[in-house]
Amino acid sequence: MVVPSCFYCFALLFALESSTIIGKRVHNVSRTSSSPVPSIVVSNYTDKSFGNASYSLKFSLPDQTYLALSHCDTNIMMNNSSTSHRVLIDNQLYTFPDIEQRYFSQRISSGHWWPTTCQPRQRLAIIVSYRNRDIHLKLFLNNLNPFLQQQQLDYTIFVVNQHDDNLFNRARLFNIGYIEAMKLNNYTCFIFHDVDLLPEDDRNVYQCSDQPRHLAVAIDKFNYQRLYASHFGGAAALQEHDYVDVNGHSNIFEGWGGEDDDFSNRVTRRLKKDIIRYPMEIARYRMIRDRGHVASTVNPNNVKILQSNYNYDLDGLSTTSYTLNNIRYYKLFTLINVTLAAVNWTQVQTILKIS
Repeated sequence: MVVPSCFYCFALLFALESSTIIGKRVHNVSRTSSSPVPSIVVSNYTDKSFGNASYSLKFSLPDQTYLALSHCDTNIMMNNSSTSHRVLIDNQLYTFPDIEQRYFSQRISSGHWWPTTCQPRQRLAIIVSYRNRDIHLKLFLNNLNPFLQQQQLDYTIFVVNQHDDNLFNRARLFNIGYIEAMKLNNYTCFIFHDVDLLPEDDRNVYQCSDQPRHLAVAIDKFNYQRLYASHFGGAAALQEHDYVDVNGHSNIFEGWGGEDDDFSNRVTRRLKKDIIRYPMEIARYRMIRDRGHVASTVNPNNVKILQSNYNYDLDGLSTTSYTLNNIRYYKLFTLINVTLAAVNWTQVQTILKIS
């Protein structure tokens, strides 16, 4: 297979392969008073998608005893001298109650887990964009939790569910995940993660550094090869302040394609930082194939947006709008249910001031 050098080429290959409050409120994530603020409408909504998953009574946070612990060794996995670092992927499909009974789930509450013998230096939020992928989510939770706990991380898994029939807007869901997560805890590191990717090497440490890191470099579906030089999709880690400074993801990439390249451009052009990566033998991932999932269609407007070189101040984290249906604290994850308004090409041109 010829590895494409850009999103435009990869799009061709893809095409071939193929809790509730009423009212309005605005949450300002901008650090400058001149920037626009996101618009959030809160509405009634009844969630039935995860009916057999257990609830947590509230969002869980550590007590003062935890805050007094010494820091964990963040290099614990990189210093591991064992001969094999491969993670055994569990392909068995369990129900939510079954996963909740497994050994790694005992101290998870509202998707939040932390070690009891040391205090990690970072507070990690894992943001998962989601719609109608129940099987993928169960496999994801069953495999990722033990992986993260072995690394002694203070982490929370947020699942942002787009509850409408409009084109899937993965990037806007990431922005929403950031906004809602920061209302619950003072996270310092964010990883934006696809629900169908599972890490295969325990040296792939889920933490942030001074430079944004692309985690999902080598995926089995693509013969463990990097798709193209600027690829930044699948799983990406940024410090909290870097995500704000880059103005998050774009809100207007609907359907499949382009949002990862746009995010890569934001990092290199606006943040002016290089994207770092672990070697491909470490940054390995297994993709959960199909399992009934129907992929989004390629949106031709996304290529036009990428080519426009628009001003990132006009669209991003600071302009994120959505209807917040509710937030549910399940045992294994915090679920953020939202409805998004579609954006047509004329609206995109107006927002970005492009022709």
